[in-house]
Amino acid sequence: QVQLVESGGGLVQPGGSLRLSCVTSGITISRNTIGWYRQAPGKQRELVAEITSGGRTDYADSVKGRFTISRDNAKNTVYLQMNSLRPEDTAVYYCNARNNFGRNVWGQGTQVTVSS
Repeated sequence: QVQLVESGGGLVQPGGSLRLSCVTSGITISRNTIGWYRQAPGKQRELVAEITSGGRTDYADSVKGRFTISRDNAKNTVYLQMNSLRPEDTAVYYCNARNNFGRNVWGQGTQVTVSS
């Protein structure tokens, strides 16, 4: 059974940092594309960053230069380092794993709130 468990969210002041973790089980992350998505109240879920099986990374324009996605294959864990956080980064952040055979799995999400 594939499971994704996010952690690391919380309340942070503008300009602060957080590191989100997505611990996976039942998959090999180096054989999947792992993405971080977010959904703010009243808005659609959007892609924040993703890392492909080949290690290529992509970012939403709004987070380029501030967020970094990485993975630890030995721990089957993907991270999202978020720096210079802004109030508009406030959202529930979700981890997603998909492969070329149609499997698409979501975690339960972790809340990130950026506020003074």
